[in-house]
Amino acid sequence: MNDDVTTGGIGRRAVLCGAGALGAAAVTAGCASQPRKARPAADLRGKEIAKTADIPVGGGKVYADTKLVVTQPAQGQFKAFSATCTHSGCLCNRVNNGVIECPCHGSHFKVTDGSVAQGPASSGLLEYPVQVRGDGIVVV
Repeated sequence: MNDDVTTGGIGRRAVLCGAGALGAAAVTAGCASQPRKARPAADLRGKEIAKTADIPVGGGKVYADTKLVVTQPAQGQFKAFSATCTHSGCLCNRVNNGVIECPCHGSHFKVTDGSVAQGPASSGLLEYPVQVRGDGIVVV
């Protein structure tokens, strides 16, 4: 029997190929539309995430291992944000000229509050409350 020819119906090979293509499309669409989530604050509470001396005034530093970015918008004022871009879940990779940059699609976030400075992201980065303890920055 020929798999491509049937009498009055669709061939078995056509059905299997079509189902495979639909499955691949669903997986691809699912990956594109589901941004990865930021770490819960409870996972970080009480942990030192950076040293004050490592964070430049008006800038910041990305910590890829913890997926955090720590900034110092003004002298002695420290902020911590998730480094996971809210657009597609990529990891922001640097802080430059007062913005946190995502390399995937060009989104930028303000070092002052994590809000969107340039899209395509439409929502800001998750902020973690921090305080300085000695020379360390700790999530509270």
